[in-house]
Amino acid sequence: MSEKIVLVTDFTWPSTAPEAEVLARVGARLLEAETGSEEELLGLVPQADAILTCFRQVPASVVRAGTKLQVIGRYGIGVDNIPVDEATRLGIPVTNVPAYCLDEVAEHALALLLAGARSILRYDRALQAGDWSLATGMPVYRVAGRTLAIIGFGKIGRTLARKAAALDLQLVAHDPWVPDEEIRAAGVEPAGLDEALARADFVSLHTPLTEETQHLLNAERLARIKPGAFVINTARGALIDQQALLQALQDGRVSGAGLDVFVPEHLPAGHPLLAQPGVIATPHTAFYSEEAVLELERLAAQNVADILSGKRPVDVVNPEVLALPRWSHLE
Repeated sequence: MSEKIVLVTDFTWPSTAPEAEVLARVGARLLEAETGSEEELLGLVPQADAILTCFRQVPASVVRAGTKLQVIGRYGIGVDNIPVDEATRLGIPVTNVPAYCLDEVAEHALALLLAGARSILRYDRALQAGDWSLATGMPVYRVAGRTLAIIGFGKIGRTLARKAAALDLQLVAHDPWVPDEEIRAAGVEPAGLDEALARADFVSLHTPLTEETQHLLNAERLARIKPGAFVINTARGALIDQQALLQALQDGRVSGAGLDVFVPEHLPAGHPLLAQPGVIATPHTAFYSEEAVLELERLAAQNVADILSGKRPVDVVNPEVLALPRWSHLE
């Protein structure tokens, strides 16, 4: 059996040794791209039996050029950087890892919530400049008894609800794909989007990025949000219209924001959103812990290894592809 090649477009951790170990068991080796640019990927993909990708865009042109491709695997949950429609048209399964970093993202959202509510960043900046006054971070309000709206009640949203309940927050959730009784069973009150935004002191976004959810928080919805609300986004940057959020911050309609994701992914230095005193920003690290990254590497690689070795992977984004004759051999 000839050695199979798995093209890695990008990764943010120190080593790909864990995934290399998983893939070696099925006779596959990694080929790591240097830049992950479209030009480079087009040059490398003809020899690849699979792709593993983290944050880099995988253009449809690259998928079409991968004449040997059997699977495209995502290091993570969302697949908005993969042309799933094109892969489906070509009969290529796309896999992801939907059940990792649940604790990490929920904890990160809570950390941003508490840091905003307690004016941690304002006080820290002031103290570093020699200002020890209470007034720097005023006003600060008690977290217990205030309302958190969780927009998107999937695995991460539910994990956040469970952890947030310990802070005595009142919890509401909006998710058109989850039945109200299922939300209530988790101890959370279901609500329409506009109602949730109007009631919430804290709004945390946990939806995938789709055509329907792009700019979910736009100027119109931010104008209707509860005055003084704090917005948290650890999902995808494009869920928020950043210009509208900037305006809402400048107008005082929104008291602050905890942001882990942006458009573009790396905002340029001096971007006005980052200069707002109420903004707490982190560089897309909500997913990260040593445990979560190791789990991610192994699970993403195992999905790819399963396809390459004739097994049905656990998590397939486009499962209809597996009904094609080319995949009838999968166990």
